[in-house]
Amino acid sequence: MTTPRSDVVRDREAQAPPPQCPAHNLGHDLGPEGLVRIYGPAAEANPQAMYERLRREYGPVAPVLLHGDLPAWLVLGHRENLEVMRTPSLYSRDSRIWTMFKEGRVPADSPLAPTLAWQPLCLFVDGEEHARLRGAVNDGLGQFNRHGIRRYVVRYTRQLVDAFEPRGEADLVKEYAEQLPMLVMTQLLGMPEENGPELVAAALDLIKGTESALASNEYVVQTLRRLVERKKEEPGRDLATTLLQHESGLADDEVVEHLRLILVMANETTMNLIINTLRLVLTDGSFRASLSGGQMTLPNALDQVLWDAPPMSVIPGRWATGDTVLAGQQIKAGDLMMLGLAAGNVDPAIRPDPSASMYGNRSHLAFSNGPHGCPGQDIGRAIADTGIDAMLAMLPGLELAVMDSELPVSSAWLSQRIQSLPVRFTPRHALRTDDFHVSTEAPKAQPLPGIAVDPVAPAPASEPPAPSSWWRRLIGRARRRN
Repeated sequence: MTTPRSDVVRDREAQAPPPQCPAHNLGHDLGPEGLVRIYGPAAEANPQAMYERLRREYGPVAPVLLHGDLPAWLVLGHRENLEVMRTPSLYSRDSRIWTMFKEGRVPADSPLAPTLAWQPLCLFVDGEEHARLRGAVNDGLGQFNRHGIRRYVVRYTRQLVDAFEPRGEADLVKEYAEQLPMLVMTQLLGMPEENGPELVAAALDLIKGTESALASNEYVVQTLRRLVERKKEEPGRDLATTLLQHESGLADDEVVEHLRLILVMANETTMNLIINTLRLVLTDGSFRASLSGGQMTLPNALDQVLWDAPPMSVIPGRWATGDTVLAGQQIKAGDLMMLGLAAGNVDPAIRPDPSASMYGNRSHLAFSNGPHGCPGQDIGRAIADTGIDAMLAMLPGLELAVMDSELPVSSAWLSQRIQSLPVRFTPRHALRTDDFHVSTEAPKAQPLPGIAVDPVAPAPASEPPAPSSWWRRLIGRARRRN
């Protein structure tokens, strides 16, 4: 995993194979015509190194192979990613124009099917139809008050922390980050709370693109179909009801598919953002010092993580509407373009010094861009920054239980993250009851010198700053360890 700031260059050099190694010639796992497979154990062992070798070999746009050795283009450049994202007339979201689909080369049981097969979603259409469907999604997500979301987050954070806190140790991936976003999202969608654990497992499997991805996808869909039927009889103030009743007139299948998209993607991206940020808090002394010293707020700090370790490494996809040229590559009509978010975020053309601070800078690619940019990014950020702040306030003396280098990393063709984050802390019974406090209020974002705070999600002016005493405890513990 890419490590922020001063460790980035050193880690990338350590990842590179020795000069005599065939991997220097892109010999990871080569398919027909010597093209690199971006799936499978060889590619997933070190995706960052693979991206950089592809960049050196081909430039900002590289030919690659997907599952089944199906050809695609991986967009590695920051500017090139933005061009593809912002130009639907040249790069459509309609997967039905993919040459591989037209030629019948994508089997029904392909792990690509859940993410690439056309569905009645705003994600797979452009123009007026996109405006109709996206308008319903925007209105549905826009109804949620950020303060209300924070209350859900704190409620479930307390619930999750109470389950492991007496032990004085935990795995913050399995016992916290993998659970929190889905629990919150089930409430926003209007689902029963008991659906959460099963949906967590299905969503994780679905996004990995494993052999059981289709079965996991079917479980999610059937769960949402039952929800839609129930909401017809028992409407509420939730996303499912809003989509059913929206003036855009969504059909039941359209409602189900949009709920699925929001549920799965919100869980995956928010979970990874929480994990990557917690890792940074626990392993990077300068990061903690900047937070405790007031040089940055946690919301601004999230942007550093979104630059260095975006929740999704790659997003499929866009399809060329006609023959064109991108970064010198001849793109044919019907070609698939894979958006390389992680690679684009470290493009030397726009980020020559990967160790430079990116606090508060929101020009990263983590949430995509253009007409298909992530509609729920503000909700995801609210869950992440509130969840991290609340959880840390409940766990005094929190520290990593292993060395940073011992943290296991898992990679799939679309994402990469820490599998386990073992920690230890002081159990509550060993403290006075007034040693910790959790607030549902959000801290006011203080802009860093020379960096503008993104206006899309300002903290309400009426909300007081949250207590920051947990930072002092965390910093003190880190200093004692050093």
